Amino acid sequence: MIVIGLTGSIGMGKSTAAAMLQQLGVPVHEADAEVHELLGSEAQARVAVAAAFPYYEHPEIYDKKTKAIKRAALGKIVFSDEKKREALENILHPFVHDAQNKFILKSKKMGQEIVALDIPLLFETGGDEFVDVTIVVSAPFHIQEKRVMERPGMDEKKFHTILERQMPDSEKCERADYVLPTGLGRAETMKDLKKILHEIRSAE
Repeated sequence: MIVIGLTGSIGMGKSTAAAMLQQLGVPVHEADAEVHELLGSEAQARVAVAAAFPYYEHPEIYDKKTKAIKRAALGKIVFSDEKKREALENILHPFVHDAQNKFILKSKKMGQEIVALDIPLLFETGGDEFVDVTIVVSAPFHIQEKRVMERPGMDEKKFHTILERQMPDSEKCERADYVLPTGLGRAETMKDLKKILHEIRSAE
């Protein structure tokens, strides 16, 4: 079975590419969605997160009634504090990696020939070592900036801070096995993605 690592910087169209892969019959495991689950009230990781970010220090990240972790509030804290961000990542990454392995094994048992792992920081975390082939979604900077700035709560300072923490798009494209352009519309992106999948399957 072939495991694709799908990645790309913020605003490059990775979520759209992931949805297209699923439309083409390729199961996708999304790291961001997994993190959302891990922070749920019954999730195993929630206990570790609550220990690292206790209520008495950070009451703003907990819902007053349910005590559920508010992801936006937690994100605001770790966004501006490198040590806290690393602490959170050290808790969550092993859980995400375990979930990815289970996803791959389950897909293999079901007879899937190809699956994809949607990992925002694939190269930054060394995740490319654990996949067979990598696809980076990319678009011109002016399109990326327009997409990101349309997101709720986003501003120029936040956008550029996020970019500084991510590997430059040019470096990601250089390291990727395939680059998927997303700046020419959905139809062109789907056309290019089908071509990439054909090449991946042909190389097997």
